[in-house]
Amino acid sequence: MVFMAELQNDALGLYLSIPFCRSKCTYCNFASGVYPASDHARYVDRLIEDMAAAGPWAARMGVDLPRQVDSVYLGGGTPSLLAPELLAKLFTAMRERFDFDPDAEITAECAPGQLADEVLNALVAAGVNRVSLGVQSFIDRETQVSGRLHNRAIVIDDLRRLRAAGIANINVDLIAGLAGQTFASWEESLAVLAECHVPHASVYMLEVDEDSRLGREMLAGGARYHAELVPTDDAIAAMYSTAIEKLAHPRRGRLEQYEISNFSQRGFQSRHNLRYWQRRPYLGLGLDASSMLREALPAADRSESGYVLRFNTTDDLPEYLSGPQPAETAWLSPARQHEEAWFLGLRLNAGVKVAALRREFGTRMAAPAMEVVARMAERGLVTSDGRTVRLTPQGRLLSNDVFQEFLGLGADEEAVQEMQA
Repeated sequence: MVFMAELQNDALGLYLSIPFCRSKCTYCNFASGVYPASDHARYVDRLIEDMAAAGPWAARMGVDLPRQVDSVYLGGGTPSLLAPELLAKLFTAMRERFDFDPDAEITAECAPGQLADEVLNALVAAGVNRVSLGVQSFIDRETQVSGRLHNRAIVIDDLRRLRAAGIANINVDLIAGLAGQTFASWEESLAVLAECHVPHASVYMLEVDEDSRLGREMLAGGARYHAELVPTDDAIAAMYSTAIEKLAHPRRGRLEQYEISNFSQRGFQSRHNLRYWQRRPYLGLGLDASSMLREALPAADRSESGYVLRFNTTDDLPEYLSGPQPAETAWLSPARQHEEAWFLGLRLNAGVKVAALRREFGTRMAAPAMEVVARMAERGLVTSDGRTVRLTPQGRLLSNDVFQEFLGLGADEEAVQEMQA
């Protein structure tokens, strides 16, 4: 667990949202879609405009915006749909405004079959050293039903091309619970994943949002997107548990779980995503992007827990393209940050270090949280040895229920502070 004195002098992570897709997956509710290619250049110009404005805006808001960057993540959407010259323009602007660590982790999300040779070359030239492939399933009928445009052979070929280009740090996404998925087909996907020998995998349990096409169909009882073939919640949970067991097997490459949905070989954890769970600063640019920056404190006060600013951009593309928009902002008190430290830290298999939270937030604030820990331990959802608190396997399946228990602790502490004031 990283605590306040270290956080105050931390490097920055950059997240750039690229919302363009060739097709919309049936289960997707992200702010992404099929937009005309004519929007791409305008969008990159807006990203660069917001990048240039970020420093002055941070100064006005009274937050630290580190210039040093140790991770970059191009997400979406499908960033690999941008033309090579637009990718080059974007990275040039980033490097002009920020100082990249020599070993910065630079990730680009790519959809299988949508990575042209010239785009791959542009990504490598820009310094991209990690790629996340949105595979979701190695079973062709499952990807087809979900609205994906690739098949297994395309994925295997893309992996070959990435490695030939010098990118060996590759993540593969899989989803447990796709329409038509069975235990047999899920185990087949896991077996193919093992044969691919990638150093990182993300395994998500399908959560159907009512704003997605699949979610609307499930509510309405339709059949166009095969909602009737979505596995039950219990079946999805069993598939997830199977993945944890299979991926850790030595003969399958041993991808050890380090976060609820993430598995890696040693040394290949996603450094950018870790900063979200460790509450390290990041700046999100583009459509529906989130950021977290810390209050700028005088050097003498940097051992204190200051406020944190979280802010989000619009999720409406025409609105974003029309020009700068006011961000939705929320200041988090130390008490609210303490809540976050629990439900974000518990996502990690390493768990929450109690002593680190006491150093950062004080013993009084930690006491009610330890009462929650005791209750969750009685239910078999967490383990605690007094030093570290971790989710149990059952706790990972019911993680949202566990996290909910830590919400509201900050309200009591804020009330005490107001009374003292």
